Amino acid sequence: MNTEAGTGTIVPLVDDTAEHPWPLAGMPGDIRRALFARATERHYDSDDVIYLSGSPAQHIYLISGGKVRLVRDRDGRTIHIHDECAGGVLGEVPLFEGTTYPATAIASQPTRCLVLQREAILDVMRLHPELGVAILQRLAARVRQLVNKIERNASQPTVSRLAELVLARAQAYNGDAFTIGASQEKAAEEIGTVRELVVRGLRTLREQGAIDAVGNGRYTVRDAEKLKRIATCRPDPRLP
Repeated sequence: MNTEAGTGTIVPLVDDTAEHPWPLAGMPGDIRRALFARATERHYDSDDVIYLSGSPAQHIYLISGGKVRLVRDRDGRTIHIHDECAGGVLGEVPLFEGTTYPATAIASQPTRCLVLQREAILDVMRLHPELGVAILQRLAARVRQLVNKIERNASQPTVSRLAELVLARAQAYNGDAFTIGASQEKAAEEIGTVRELVVRGLRTLREQGAIDAVGNGRYTVRDAEKLKRIATCRPDPRLP
């Protein structure tokens, strides 16, 4: 794991005929060209730190491939904030504040980012206000997503949030055996709990016949309907 914030391999920038991440995909060619003229592309390996919480926000990152998790450490515990995948944007919150990054960004898998300095993107926004509107729309959606997550974590028991994660993993693997994440610690971060409760929750899901363990940290869904009921905190009508 590379723990030096902002590392990554600089590679030649993609040309303007390539498929672009948000917010570039819907932007006119003159806006894209203005951004590309001042951008670089960086490649990050899995677990590379892109930037650290509390460090000065000097860049905005447009994810063109891969996946990034945003986390914060509090009282010795890592709290998962959210994930960003291809098409996502990192660093737009402090972009407008001119302050520091509120969370640490870590590549969850090999990841590519278009990197722009704060002043560069602000210069383009002054000439093309529609870019600023697009970023604000994205920021508003992010706020809604975080509010929903806070509400879910406060109202749902841990086993329900775990069942929801298991359903998402099973769907991503198209019915094949799946893992709940790179590790149980990472899964705990994602649903806002600790590893011990993830272990207990997986045992509960197995005992209730919702999933089966098939070895090497992999699982299969035995009863999808039961798993959905647990995820939505609904009782099983077949139980007394």
